[in-house]
Amino acid sequence: MQQRAIETRQMILEAAAEVFDRDGYSGATIAKIHQRAGVTQGALTFHFRTKLDLAHEVMNAQKNHFSLPPGEDGLQRLIDTTLLLAQELQTNMLLRVGVRLAVDQELIGIHDPTPYQMWVDEFKGQLSAAAARGELREHVDVEELAELLVGIYTGIQLFSQSASRRADLPERLVSFWRYCMGGFVPPHVQAEMTVDADQFTAAV
Repeated sequence: MQQRAIETRQMILEAAAEVFDRDGYSGATIAKIHQRAGVTQGALTFHFRTKLDLAHEVMNAQKNHFSLPPGEDGLQRLIDTTLLLAQELQTNMLLRVGVRLAVDQELIGIHDPTPYQMWVDEFKGQLSAAAARGELREHVDVEELAELLVGIYTGIQLFSQSASRRADLPERLVSFWRYCMGGFVPPHVQAEMTVDADQFTAAV
């Protein structure tokens, strides 16, 4: 794809995300999106045939708009990833909209586990590194735990969205790690982990 076409496609995706964020999927229209992008409707439909195609693309691109926190792969980096995600969901519109669309799939008419599986794979990578470093209990199945953690995270962020528009999401995650980490992490490792809700505030 030529560079200009790539740039146009990206502008359309960003405009679509802004409209979805402001109006929701049901309130968004192709007209609003192409006006926000500053392109003709023909240019938009050249790249994306329908609003549903746009929503699908934005939903599955969410991980492209998030960078992992620094540090070696393992349990601490997984903890830090969940806390950084909490901050980014408040400030990173492209990530936030991708997550919102993934949650709203049933209403939109999409049935695609891809966005969840992307996070499962990322969490599994960190958990696999943690297991290799002796940071997990011996009985832990890292794939099963990764799927469980992604499901738990989804539920916590939805509750937080309803309660405070995610303002309290970092604190809710701290509570999760404090109460639940012992189920899959040995006590001496848990004592070494840092779970700080404020550590990424200045960075976003």
